Amino acid sequence: MPLGKTYDPRGVESKWSERWRRERLFEADPAKGGRVFSMVIPPPNVTGSLHMGHALNNTLQDALCRFHRMDGANTLWVPGTDHAGIATQNVVERCLLEEGKDRHALGRERFVERVWEWKRQAGGAIVNQLVRLGVSCDWSRERFTMDEGLSRAVREVFVRLYEEGLIYRDRYLINWCPRCRTALSDLEVEHEETDGFLYHLRYPLADSTGVIEVATTRPETMLGDTAVAVHPEDERYTSLVGQALVLPALGRRIPIIADDYVDREFGSGAVKITPGHDFNDFEIGLRHGLDMISVMDEGAVMNDNAGPYAGLTREQCRERMVEDFEEDGVLARIEPHRLAVGKCYRCRTVVEPMLSVQWFVRVRPLAEQAIEAVRSGRTRFVPQHWEKTYFAWMENIRDWCISRQLWWGHRIPAWYCTGCGETVVSRTDPAACPKCQAALTRDPDVLDTWFSSALWPFSTLGWPDRTADLETYYPTSVLVTGFDIIFFWVARMMMMGLKFMGEVPFRDVYVHALVRDEAGQKMSKSRGNVIDPLAVMDRYGTDAFRFTLAAFAAMGRDIRLAEDRIEGYRNFMNKLWNAARYVLLQLEGRKVDCEIAEGEELTLPQRWILSRVSALTAAVREAFAGYRFNEIASLLYEFTWHEFCDWYLEISKLEICGPRPDVAREVLAVVLERLLRLLHPLIPFITEEIWQSLPHPGGSPRYLALAPYPHPEPSWRDDQAERAMERVMEVIRGVRNVRAEMNIPPAQRLDLVFRTDSEETARLLLEHAELVRALARVGQVRRVQGSERIAGSATLALSGLEINLPLAGVVDFAGERERLRRELAKLSAELDRVDRKLADRHFLTRAPEEVVSKEEAKREELLQKRALVVRGLELLAEAAGE
Repeated sequence: MPLGKTYDPRGVESKWSERWRRERLFEADPAKGGRVFSMVIPPPNVTGSLHMGHALNNTLQDALCRFHRMDGANTLWVPGTDHAGIATQNVVERCLLEEGKDRHALGRERFVERVWEWKRQAGGAIVNQLVRLGVSCDWSRERFTMDEGLSRAVREVFVRLYEEGLIYRDRYLINWCPRCRTALSDLEVEHEETDGFLYHLRYPLADSTGVIEVATTRPETMLGDTAVAVHPEDERYTSLVGQALVLPALGRRIPIIADDYVDREFGSGAVKITPGHDFNDFEIGLRHGLDMISVMDEGAVMNDNAGPYAGLTREQCRERMVEDFEEDGVLARIEPHRLAVGKCYRCRTVVEPMLSVQWFVRVRPLAEQAIEAVRSGRTRFVPQHWEKTYFAWMENIRDWCISRQLWWGHRIPAWYCTGCGETVVSRTDPAACPKCQAALTRDPDVLDTWFSSALWPFSTLGWPDRTADLETYYPTSVLVTGFDIIFFWVARMMMMGLKFMGEVPFRDVYVHALVRDEAGQKMSKSRGNVIDPLAVMDRYGTDAFRFTLAAFAAMGRDIRLAEDRIEGYRNFMNKLWNAARYVLLQLEGRKVDCEIAEGEELTLPQRWILSRVSALTAAVREAFAGYRFNEIASLLYEFTWHEFCDWYLEISKLEICGPRPDVAREVLAVVLERLLRLLHPLIPFITEEIWQSLPHPGGSPRYLALAPYPHPEPSWRDDQAERAMERVMEVIRGVRNVRAEMNIPPAQRLDLVFRTDSEETARLLLEHAELVRALARVGQVRRVQGSERIAGSATLALSGLEINLPLAGVVDFAGERERLRRELAKLSAELDRVDRKLADRHFLTRAPEEVVSKEEAKREELLQKRALVVRGLELLAEAAGE
């Protein structure tokens, strides 16, 4: 089928997305056998919409998946979404609020039904957005973390861990979100550096012989103090250990204790201990058997334990206490203090450490196996330095709080007997207490969303059943993820995979960078610098967007994304499209099989381009093996734009008019077809569209997506042809540069006179004089020997070769010299202005980073332009014999 004059991404993308999915092109078959490549998608939240992180992550995954599928691997990519407990419940609660309803009035059962209804109608929009991005998942195996199969797996894991003593229930200090009204794991608390204050308070000794000064950033929590701690070797307080203090505002007597935790150098060396509202204090409280007092309720409102401050919010309480303590003389002073404030990762509310009965996983035994698996190389991180991050967290891991006070999620399979108090944890819903037959009440909490996600690599393949998918595709080949969920997800999958499958969940973990704006700032709605992937795909096309992401996905470097870069790669798509139209025009109406006949006699340019294709293929395959996506994109871009389009297509126009046009057309077709297969994993839509228009040998696959990925062709490699062709191109480039520097019009022909002692070089240039004449736009190509000077010529000195271009009668030496001098003066003045600005300390310190960067880039551009003008003046002087 013919290609249109211009490339229309929207029509092409929708056509192939629909056809690939309709014909179930990417479905895996465990019975196929052979080498296996498998991945599970990091499941986006069912509430989500495609953002830059998703776009990068899934573009890289899709490139790997398409490459391995084309390379003959039995390939499975499992898609799916996460139920996202807190996020989804918040979305539906907002919907109810707009209707004037409340989930508590609705009741748990009807609320959960309402969430499922929302999920069916509005949830999962991101799946269609991923399809639009071109991801080649096996959609027949799409999973949801709360579907029937995964729910069964979650319950089985919970029961087994409970039976082995690795899951337990206890009253413990946890992170609590007063807005979401639920416990949070340590990882769900994000710490922000904030300007605050350090309040110094005077606690009187019970015997009225003096005071001890303590410091706190949160005066409201002192109402829950149950001790003051000092270091056991601090001589200032040795005699006071064991005595009592009187807690201001409440009058409660609290002991002075000695503990190594205390830093003698900080403040007064005495520390208030609030076990009910501080994690370090909680540990001290356990060691010393202190009372655990909570002074706030679930909404962070002061409770009855707060005495006269009961009923106030924690913020109101702080303000009132500071006023009271100033008046009573309890407040010694207030100092500015920088501190890290923990906030809920979902709603940004300040998190409160709270005493609560929760469910926990005892993770240290699981973590030990997961640490060993990485140390022994069973799973490797790419780049490797992320292993240090993984080890640092895993070696200091604390028990995982897995219960959440929500209604949406996997309900904890635990029941409590109303008669004997027995706790029943079961795979099936029990009818009555197995001990006393009394009625049971079910635990109201649900599991942390990350609990089900931790099982994703094996639960999606059918576990706990021993399915064919599980036997074939586990462990998966690679996990592609961002660094920000190494702890949330990667580490937990490692622990659960090793525990329940006896094997790591993935062989490689490729950790990609973060997509930032062009100034290097993290994208956020508050900054107003978010780039919408859907809008970008509308404007520039999906392939251009995907290629941009791959091109900038260098290991260890965040991606600075600007729309002009995407526009640049849209131009690359247009370049490829126009090159394909040219090739198809040459093939029109002719029988061409996209194959090179064995023993075919080829020209130097034909041998060169085939050798370059083979070298490119080897380099791209090696880069895929090392997850060097930016290198893959760079190799393919450079070859396509510069070697194929800029050079070979121009050369082919001469060869098609030469003595063997059919061979020239065959080589054109072969190179384009190979190139499309090489490019397809990065830019699937445009390559499929072009490939369908090419002639193919009988027995070829119906789709490029299923065509074999190229291997290097040893018979095509020809180092001699590459060296010879590079020599010819070097001469042509040199002549073109002189023409540009001297402002010689394209239609104006120059003669080329060369001098060399190498007979091989002389023979090469004379044999390919027609090629040089056509591409360098020169007249005669001839050789001179000896030291004879060519009068009035510009001279190029290449390695072992001297090129002379007679300019007499072609260039107005005086006029051209004057023009270049004016240009030089203009460039020098502009360069001087930029240099003064960059030397200005005030400009460098006050101007935004992107403004300074633009000035620096402008300076480099001016320097290059000035160098060209200077070179032009030198050539003129040389030609004039000066």
